[in-house]
Amino acid sequence: QVQLVESGGGLVQPGGSLRLSCVSSGSILSLSAMGWYRQGPGKERDLVAKIDSSGSTTYADSAKGRFTISRDNAKNTMYLQMNSLKPEDTGLYYCWTIGKNYFNSWGQGSQVTVSS
Repeated sequence: QVQLVESGGGLVQPGGSLRLSCVSSGSILSLSAMGWYRQGPGKERDLVAKIDSSGSTTYADSAKGRFTISRDNAKNTMYLQMNSLKPEDTGLYYCWTIGKNYFNSWGQGSQVTVSS
């Protein structure tokens, strides 16, 4: 089981940008996929973006064109660059991974608040 630590959240004005980072305690090369989920106030946890071992990416419709997911295998780190942020992007962002054995791991969450 890998340990995941997120960072980079915070308070930003609408239209601003943030970059989230997720550092894995183990090699991310051994993972089938990694991604980011968001849980808004009073809402369920939903997928924002994911990237698989081949580098193929998937985005929620709300994230397309504004967010970019990437990974640095040498640093065992995944990123989520978020631009043109909107108030509805507010929530707790969780780093997620799934191993080749289908074991899911989650980070502790990083709060993103978009407000003027």
